[in-house]
Amino acid sequence: MVNLENEKNEFDEKDKLQESSQQQPDTHEASKTEESVHKPHTAEPVFEPISEGLASDGEVFAGATREQAEASMTNAFFEEASDNKATDKQDTVPPVPPVIPPTRSGGSSGGEPPRKNGGKHFLGYFLTGLIGVIVGGLIIFFAVSGLGDTDSNTSTGSKSTNTGKVEKVSYENSTDITKAVEKVQDAVVSVLNYQSANSLDGSTTSEEEASSGSGVVYKKSNGKAYVVTNNHVVEGANKLEVTFSNGKKSSAKLVGTDEWNDLAVLEISDEHVSTVAEFGNSDSLKVGETAIAIGSPLGTEFSGSVTEGIISGLNRAVPVDTNGDGQEDWEAEVIQTDAAINPGNSGGALINIQGQVIGINSMKISTENVEGIGFAIPSNTVEPIIEQLETNGEVTRPSLGVTLRDVDTIPEQQQKSILKLPDGIDYGAMVQQVVNGSAADKAGLKQYDVIVEMDGKKVTNSMTLRQILYNNDVEIGQKMNIKYYRDGKKQSTTITLEAAKSTQQ
Repeated sequence: MVNLENEKNEFDEKDKLQESSQQQPDTHEASKTEESVHKPHTAEPVFEPISEGLASDGEVFAGATREQAEASMTNAFFEEASDNKATDKQDTVPPVPPVIPPTRSGGSSGGEPPRKNGGKHFLGYFLTGLIGVIVGGLIIFFAVSGLGDTDSNTSTGSKSTNTGKVEKVSYENSTDITKAVEKVQDAVVSVLNYQSANSLDGSTTSEEEASSGSGVVYKKSNGKAYVVTNNHVVEGANKLEVTFSNGKKSSAKLVGTDEWNDLAVLEISDEHVSTVAEFGNSDSLKVGETAIAIGSPLGTEFSGSVTEGIISGLNRAVPVDTNGDGQEDWEAEVIQTDAAINPGNSGGALINIQGQVIGINSMKISTENVEGIGFAIPSNTVEPIIEQLETNGEVTRPSLGVTLRDVDTIPEQQQKSILKLPDGIDYGAMVQQVVNGSAADKAGLKQYDVIVEMDGKKVTNSMTLRQILYNNDVEIGQKMNIKYYRDGKKQSTTITLEAAKSTQQ
């Protein structure tokens, strides 16, 4: 509780000081006292909810804060005290002021009335707060509407509208490569090779997938479609199946194969065929131009895989073993590329930037110290062969009617004693056997003859002889001059080429 007697004495002393000050005014001291009593408080204004207060006569009034109510009561008290002094200066006992609760503002505890400029401070606080609210509102508005950030939509790939809704912005990335792939991708299929397999006890036999590769649909006619692939992909198959890029399957019939060029043709129903590949001109290729390989590496799980590279080399001669005896008996003329070709890519398409098939992927060099050397059969070699396979089921080639052995595989002693080759002649293709009634037999060739030249081209071994004989420009019935050694003497003969009846040359 507040001690009213003490407060009475305190106010008496203050009245005496005030009267003394009026009788002997000291401007300097008065200024000091006023500054000390009415120095504005530096604390931030405290905003409180509106509450009820007390009027000077003790009645409650609404619409004022606690501080405003207290200030109102204090002003009323000092105004009443001032009136009493004016009427009776001898009366030193002022009326007892009402009890005033303590405030939170931390202002001066003096009994003098507040200065008239207090209203200006209040107005300044009000205007400062109002400006802060307006500025804050503008900042929030611009942040939400996105007007202050014009670059964010581009970097994030999203679009912001004035409604605050964020939408994804789609971006279509189309290049020459994607366009080329789109033209032919659906024409590239997976080829599954099924072979017979016995159960553990040998009582039953079933067909199981033995291997898989790729193929290219190159023709569609009369309800049928034709697929070119590699011979080694279909070799030994009891059943063949084709899987399309959309997952649809179709049984396949083997039309024919060419083991020398590692090619095969399959016939399927055209029910699920949506795209047919177009062949390009492999003779117009340039080293360094773009090459794209499409196929099913490692099986159907990765069907339709696309790898990109360049043409690394043209007219490469790669020795191959066609009959599986471990001996290289053929030299394939192929395109070299660094586009990745893996097991399962065999039979797939190598295309140019126009989406044209320029080769059929066939093989690669696979060793620890070699990367990016793959090979494809040129399209200009493929087209005449698959045309013959589709029409005849086989490739009809010219033949001499002989079996051959390379001279460099014969011991040097036997080259001298049996073949009687002169010094400096350690190359050529030796005739092991002549087929009766064949073109060679009619031309007078005999066993142990060593062929060293054919159609004006040097023959170093049986591989080069086949390349000359199986060239696309050579036809059945064509006459060809042959030079050979017999008993150490060089001779020549003219041979009329006949159609091959076996694997003999």
